[in-house]
Amino acid sequence: DILIASGVIAYLGVFTLQYREDAMKTWLGQLSNFKIPASKEFKLSTVIGDQVRVRQWVIDKLPNDAVSIDNAIILDNSRRWPLMIDPQNQANKWVKNTYGTNLKVLRLNMNYGQPLETCIQFGTPVLIENVMQALDAMLDPLLQKSTFKQGNIEMIRLGDNTIEYSKDFKLFITTKLPNPHYAPEVCVAVSLLNFMATLDGLKDQTLGIVVAMEEPEIEEKRVNLVVESARAKAQLKEIEDKILAQLSASSGNILDDE
Repeated sequence: DILIASGVIAYLGVFTLQYREDAMKTWLGQLSNFKIPASKEFKLSTVIGDQVRVRQWVIDKLPNDAVSIDNAIILDNSRRWPLMIDPQNQANKWVKNTYGTNLKVLRLNMNYGQPLETCIQFGTPVLIENVMQALDAMLDPLLQKSTFKQGNIEMIRLGDNTIEYSKDFKLFITTKLPNPHYAPEVCVAVSLLNFMATLDGLKDQTLGIVVAMEEPEIEEKRVNLVVESARAKAQLKEIEDKILAQLSASSGNILDDE
Protein backbone atom coordinates (compact mmCIF):
# COMPACT_ATOMS: atom_id res chain seq x y z
CA ASP A 1 0.00 0.00 0.00
CA ILE A 2 2.82 2.40 0.88
CA LEU A 3 4.56 1.55 -2.41
CA ILE A 4 1.43 2.52 -4.37
CA ALA A 5 0.98 5.65 -2.22
CA SER A 6 4.57 6.64 -3.10
CA GLY A 7 3.77 6.14 -6.80
CA VAL A 8 0.64 8.30 -6.53
CA ILE A 9 2.60 11.09 -4.82
CA ALA A 10 5.44 10.93 -7.34
CA TYR A 11 3.53 10.55 -10.62
CA LEU A 12 -0.27 10.88 -10.55
CA GLY A 13 -0.94 14.36 -9.11
CA VAL A 14 -1.35 15.96 -12.54
CA PHE A 15 -3.87 13.43 -13.89
CA THR A 16 -7.66 13.12 -13.71
CA LEU A 17 -9.54 10.82 -11.31
CA GLN A 18 -10.26 8.19 -13.99
CA TYR A 19 -6.59 7.96 -15.05
CA ARG A 20 -5.45 7.73 -11.42
CA GLU A 21 -7.89 4.89 -10.72
CA ASP A 22 -6.80 3.00 -13.86
CA ALA A 23 -3.11 3.40 -12.95
CA MET A 24 -3.68 2.21 -9.38
CA LYS A 25 -5.62 -0.85 -10.61
CA THR A 26 -2.73 -1.70 -12.95
CA TRP A 27 -0.21 -1.34 -10.11
CA LEU A 28 -2.32 -3.51 -7.80
CA GLY A 29 -2.46 -6.15 -10.54
CA GLN A 30 1.34 -6.08 -10.86
CA LEU A 31 1.76 -6.45 -7.09
CA SER A 32 -0.61 -9.43 -7.16
CA ASN A 33 1.40 -11.02 -10.02
CA PHE A 34 4.60 -10.71 -7.99
CA LYS A 35 2.78 -12.03 -4.88
CA ILE A 36 3.46 -8.82 -2.92
CA PRO A 37 0.73 -8.39 -0.24
CA ALA A 38 -1.49 -5.32 -0.75
CA SER A 39 -5.10 -4.25 -0.19
CA LYS A 40 -7.55 -5.30 -2.90
CA GLU A 41 -8.85 -1.73 -3.13
CA PHE A 42 -6.53 1.23 -2.68
CA LYS A 43 -7.56 4.63 -1.32
CA LEU A 44 -4.86 7.24 -0.66
CA SER A 45 -6.82 8.95 2.13
CA THR A 46 -7.12 5.63 3.99
CA VAL A 47 -3.44 4.68 3.67
CA ILE A 48 -1.63 7.95 4.50
CA GLY A 49 -4.45 10.44 5.12
CA ASP A 50 -5.04 11.98 8.53
CA GLN A 51 -8.82 12.36 8.86
CA VAL A 52 -8.47 15.20 11.39
CA ARG A 53 -6.34 17.19 8.94
CA VAL A 54 -8.63 16.34 6.01
CA ARG A 55 -11.63 17.63 7.97
CA GLN A 56 -9.73 20.86 8.75
CA TRP A 57 -8.83 21.30 5.07
CA VAL A 58 -12.52 20.99 4.13
CA ILE A 59 -13.35 23.64 6.75
CA ASP A 60 -10.69 25.83 5.08
CA LYS A 61 -12.63 25.60 1.78
CA LEU A 62 -10.86 22.65 0.17
CA PRO A 63 -13.44 21.15 -2.27
CA ASN A 64 -14.92 18.06 -0.62
CA ASP A 65 -14.29 15.54 -3.42
CA ALA A 66 -11.87 12.62 -3.82
CA VAL A 67 -9.50 14.33 -6.29
CA SER A 68 -9.08 17.52 -4.24
CA ILE A 69 -8.57 15.59 -0.98
CA ASP A 70 -6.00 13.31 -2.66
CA ASN A 71 -4.26 16.41 -4.07
CA ALA A 72 -4.04 17.93 -0.59
CA ILE A 73 -2.61 14.67 0.82
CA ILE A 74 -0.03 14.58 -2.01
CA LEU A 75 0.88 18.21 -1.29
CA ASP A 76 1.22 17.45 2.42
CA ASN A 77 3.51 14.44 1.87
CA SER A 78 5.58 15.46 -1.15
CA ARG A 79 9.14 16.76 -0.76
CA ARG A 80 8.71 19.02 -3.80
CA TRP A 81 6.88 22.36 -3.79
CA PRO A 82 3.42 22.17 -5.40
CA LEU A 83 2.48 23.79 -8.72
CA MET A 84 -1.31 23.66 -8.82
CA ILE A 85 -3.35 23.76 -12.04
CA ASP A 86 -6.21 25.86 -10.71
CA PRO A 87 -8.48 27.52 -13.34
CA GLN A 88 -11.36 27.92 -10.85
CA ASN A 89 -9.20 29.37 -8.03
CA GLN A 90 -10.18 26.52 -5.68
CA ALA A 91 -6.64 25.68 -4.51
CA ASN A 92 -5.84 29.40 -4.30
CA LYS A 93 -8.78 30.01 -1.96
CA TRP A 94 -7.92 26.94 0.15
CA VAL A 95 -4.27 27.98 0.67
CA LYS A 96 -5.31 31.55 1.57
CA ASN A 97 -7.89 30.31 4.10
CA THR A 98 -5.42 27.82 5.61
CA TYR A 99 -2.65 30.34 6.29
CA GLY A 100 -4.71 33.53 6.61
CA THR A 101 -2.81 36.76 7.21
CA ASN A 102 0.52 34.89 7.62
CA LEU A 103 0.54 34.09 3.89
CA LYS A 104 2.47 36.37 1.52
CA VAL A 105 0.88 36.50 -1.95
CA LEU A 106 3.25 37.32 -4.84
CA ARG A 107 3.13 37.39 -8.64
CA LEU A 108 5.98 36.95 -11.11
CA ASN A 109 5.02 40.16 -12.97
CA MET A 110 5.81 42.26 -9.87
CA ASN A 111 9.11 43.03 -8.14
CA TYR A 112 8.97 39.93 -5.94
CA GLY A 113 12.66 39.30 -5.18
CA GLN A 114 13.03 41.23 -1.93
CA PRO A 115 9.70 40.10 -0.34
CA LEU A 116 10.49 36.48 -1.28
CA GLU A 117 13.95 36.66 0.33
CA THR A 118 12.42 38.07 3.53
CA CYS A 119 9.84 35.26 3.64
CA ILE A 120 12.54 32.59 3.14
CA GLN A 121 14.60 34.03 6.00
CA PHE A 122 11.70 34.29 8.46
CA GLY A 123 9.81 31.11 7.48
CA THR A 124 6.74 32.90 6.12
CA PRO A 125 4.58 30.84 3.70
CA VAL A 126 4.46 32.24 0.15
CA LEU A 127 1.84 31.83 -2.60
CA ILE A 128 3.00 32.73 -6.11
CA GLU A 129 -0.23 32.96 -8.08
CA ASN A 130 -1.24 33.13 -11.75
CA VAL A 131 2.07 31.91 -13.20
CA MET A 132 2.28 31.18 -16.92
CA GLN A 133 4.09 28.34 -18.70
CA ALA A 134 7.57 29.74 -18.06
CA LEU A 135 8.93 30.19 -14.53
CA ASP A 136 11.61 32.70 -13.61
CA ALA A 137 15.12 31.18 -13.58
CA MET A 138 15.71 32.91 -10.23
CA LEU A 139 13.31 30.40 -8.65
CA ASP A 140 15.33 27.35 -9.77
CA PRO A 141 17.47 26.99 -6.59
CA LEU A 142 14.30 27.36 -4.48
CA LEU A 143 12.33 24.76 -6.48
CA GLN A 144 15.25 22.33 -6.30
CA LYS A 145 15.83 23.13 -2.62
CA SER A 146 19.52 23.73 -3.35
CA THR A 147 20.47 24.65 0.21
CA PHE A 148 23.95 24.39 1.72
CA LYS A 149 25.49 24.69 5.18
CA GLN A 150 27.51 27.73 6.19
CA GLY A 151 28.72 26.87 9.66
CA ASN A 152 25.58 25.69 11.47
CA ILE A 153 23.24 27.81 9.36
CA GLU A 154 21.37 26.53 6.30
CA MET A 155 21.70 28.94 3.38
CA ILE A 156 20.35 29.27 -0.17
CA ARG A 157 21.52 31.35 -3.12
CA LEU A 158 18.73 33.36 -4.76
CA GLY A 159 19.87 35.46 -7.70
CA ASP A 160 22.98 37.37 -6.58
CA ASN A 161 22.18 37.08 -2.87
CA THR A 162 22.99 34.33 -0.38
CA ILE A 163 20.39 34.26 2.38
CA GLU A 164 19.50 32.17 5.43
CA TYR A 165 16.95 29.42 4.72
CA SER A 166 14.29 28.81 7.38
CA LYS A 167 12.98 25.23 7.68
CA ASP A 168 9.51 26.69 8.37
CA PHE A 169 9.34 28.25 4.89
CA LYS A 170 6.62 26.92 2.56
CA LEU A 171 6.03 27.71 -1.12
CA PHE A 172 2.83 27.28 -3.16
CA ILE A 173 2.47 28.07 -6.87
CA THR A 174 -0.81 28.27 -8.80
CA THR A 175 -1.69 28.77 -12.46
CA LYS A 176 -5.06 29.59 -14.03
CA LEU A 177 -4.08 27.84 -17.28
CA PRO A 178 -6.46 24.86 -17.76
CA ASN A 179 -4.02 22.75 -19.80
CA PRO A 180 -0.46 24.07 -19.37
CA HIS A 181 2.59 22.44 -20.97
CA TYR A 182 5.58 22.86 -18.68
CA ALA A 183 9.14 22.03 -19.69
CA PRO A 184 10.51 18.71 -18.35
CA GLU A 185 12.95 20.52 -16.05
CA VAL A 186 9.99 22.29 -14.39
CA CYS A 187 7.95 19.07 -14.09
CA VAL A 188 10.74 17.25 -12.22
CA ALA A 189 11.37 20.21 -9.89
CA VAL A 190 7.77 20.68 -8.68
CA SER A 191 4.81 18.49 -7.71
CA LEU A 192 2.17 19.16 -10.40
CA LEU A 193 -1.36 18.92 -8.98
CA ASN A 194 -4.57 19.08 -11.00
CA PHE A 195 -7.20 21.07 -9.05
CA MET A 196 -9.61 21.54 -11.98
CA ALA A 197 -13.22 21.34 -10.80
CA THR A 198 -14.71 17.84 -10.94
CA LEU A 199 -18.38 16.87 -11.24
CA ASP A 200 -18.47 15.52 -7.65
CA GLY A 201 -16.85 18.66 -6.29
CA LEU A 202 -19.23 20.93 -8.22
CA LYS A 203 -22.25 18.93 -6.97
CA ASP A 204 -21.13 19.35 -3.36
CA GLN A 205 -20.43 23.07 -3.77
CA THR A 206 -23.70 23.70 -5.65
CA LEU A 207 -25.67 21.85 -2.97
CA GLY A 208 -23.99 24.01 -0.30
CA ILE A 209 -24.89 27.24 -2.16
CA VAL A 210 -28.53 26.15 -2.72
CA VAL A 211 -28.98 25.07 0.90
CA ALA A 212 -27.33 28.29 2.16
CA MET A 213 -29.81 30.35 0.11
CA GLU A 214 -32.94 28.27 0.72
CA GLU A 215 -32.31 26.99 4.27
CA PRO A 216 -29.55 29.10 5.88
CA GLU A 217 -30.20 27.57 9.32
CA ILE A 218 -29.59 24.02 8.01
CA GLU A 219 -26.39 25.13 6.25
CA GLU A 220 -25.18 26.80 9.44
CA LYS A 221 -25.88 23.58 11.39
CA ARG A 222 -23.97 21.57 8.76
CA VAL A 223 -20.92 23.85 9.00
CA ASN A 224 -21.03 23.73 12.81
CA LEU A 225 -21.24 19.92 12.73
CA VAL A 226 -18.20 19.75 10.44
CA VAL A 227 -16.24 22.04 12.77
CA GLU A 228 -17.32 20.15 15.92
CA SER A 229 -16.52 16.79 14.30
CA ALA A 230 -13.02 17.98 13.36
CA ARG A 231 -12.45 19.38 16.86
CA ALA A 232 -13.67 16.15 18.50
CA LYS A 233 -11.41 14.01 16.29
CA ALA A 234 -8.44 16.26 17.06
CA GLN A 235 -9.10 15.96 20.81
CA LEU A 236 -9.48 12.18 20.50
CA LYS A 237 -6.14 11.89 18.71
CA GLU A 238 -4.49 14.14 21.32
CA ILE A 239 -5.84 11.94 24.15
CA GLU A 240 -4.71 8.77 22.35
CA ASP A 241 -1.20 10.19 21.92
CA LYS A 242 -1.12 11.22 25.58
CA ILE A 243 -2.19 7.75 26.77
CA LEU A 244 0.41 6.06 24.54
CA ALA A 245 3.11 8.43 25.82
CA GLN A 246 2.19 7.67 29.45
CA LEU A 247 2.14 3.91 28.76
CA SER A 248 5.58 4.00 27.14
CA ALA A 249 7.04 6.16 29.93
CA SER A 250 5.49 4.23 32.82
CA SER A 251 7.44 1.76 34.95
CA GLY A 252 6.02 -0.95 37.19
CA ASN A 253 2.31 -1.64 37.34
CA ILE A 254 0.37 0.85 35.20
CA LEU A 255 -2.72 0.41 37.44
CA ASP A 256 -0.83 1.89 40.41
CA ASP A 257 -0.31 5.16 38.51
CA GLU A 258 -3.16 7.47 39.55
